[in-house]
Amino acid sequence: MSVTSRYREAWEGFWREAPEEEGEVFWDAEPAVTVAPHLALFEPHVTVPTLPLVDLGCGNGTQTRFLAGRFPHVVGADLSVAAIEHARRSDPAGLATYRVLDAGDKDEAQTLHAELGDCNVYMRGVLHQAEPEARQALVDGIAVLLGAQGRAFLVELAEAAKPVLMGLAQSPSGPPPKLAPVFRHGIAPGEVADDAVLEYVRAAGLSVLASGEQTLTTTEHKPDGSRIELPSRWLVLGRA
Repeated sequence: MSVTSRYREAWEGFWREAPEEEGEVFWDAEPAVTVAPHLALFEPHVTVPTLPLVDLGCGNGTQTRFLAGRFPHVVGADLSVAAIEHARRSDPAGLATYRVLDAGDKDEAQTLHAELGDCNVYMRGVLHQAEPEARQALVDGIAVLLGAQGRAFLVELAEAAKPVLMGLAQSPSGPPPKLAPVFRHGIAPGEVADDAVLEYVRAAGLSVLASGEQTLTTTEHKPDGSRIELPSRWLVLGRA
């Protein structure tokens, strides 16, 4: 199913208010500590590196621009019009292309696949905050984009991240400044069970080719100055 208007508007509001400066969004850490380590895990499983790569849920495009230096054709896709506008402003050289996409809408996923052919997909931290009833459709959309040859790298907050986030949100001084807008706009991170992700994958006709645990690095810091890092799990997916 496609996302609800409430969910879409939550993200539009978030990205309309998001600062333009790098590092001001909670999860928008520099590529050296985010997508670069992910590529080291993903690339050994990419059988056709010349396929277009879709950065699904690209937000303001920080990771997309990095990916564009490593794959021949990179498309940053996001549900939010405001996010895509932000990503385009942040990429004046046009390293990647950007488009508004609801990957959980079967027609939209099929239209993009018809345009690009089989794709590789990178998705970081999208499924865990998606509406529960839309999660299967999102993974189904990834399967459509992959086609027969593509591979996907998904990294999602693990269940163990939720108590960390809730602890930050409920601290006496309130949530950290970069986390506060997430809650203010009604976005609920850390809401998907680890086993549920595997069920979505299987139901979409995909196989887990590799998996592991890692921390998801944020741009926010603890009172002692250390970075807030959240437990996460990563998966490499391909057609069963």
